[in-house]
Parts: sequence; C-alpha cells; structure tokens
Amino acid sequence: MQDYWNAESKHMQVGFQLIHHWTVKTTIDIPENELADAIKFTKAKTKREAVVCALKDFNHRMRMTELTRYSGTCADLISPQELQALRRKR
Repeated sequence: MQDYWNAESKHMQVGFQLIHHWTVKTTIDIPENELADAIKFTKAKTKREAVVCALKDFNHRMRMTELTRYSGTCADLISPQELQALRRKR
C-alpha cells in the first residue's frame, strides 16, 4: 500500500492507518535569555526546534513524575531490599 500526504486535510494515510499531524501556530513572548539557553542546551538549529525539544523534555519529565505516584503500589513486585537480598544469596 502506498503512503501519501493530503495537504488539504493535513493527514497522512499509511496503509490502512490514518495519522493526523496537528500543529499550532501561535505568537508567544519568550524572554531572550531563556530562549538562548534553550537553544544552547538543546543544540537546536532554530528557535522552533529549541521550543519543541524543551516541550518534549518537559512533558517526558511530567509523565515520569506521574508514574512515581505508583511506586510501591503493586503487591506482586518485590522491593529493592528484597532484590538486593536475592542478589547477595547468589
């Protein structure tokens, strides 16, 4: 099956799966020093690339933070102390 891009509806059909690409164009006021640091730390070539990279990193960190709420809540998993004890027995 051939992949193709439909510019009018902004989606790509891949085989039988339809993938939507959503982008948001907006004007925001970002302090120049913060943007310069973001470009430096991300090694981005453009301002847009730096902002997208920073957003992805922020979202990843927030998802990881959300996961920590579940730490130690599964009764079927062993604790780190139990794992260390098992490793010492070897």
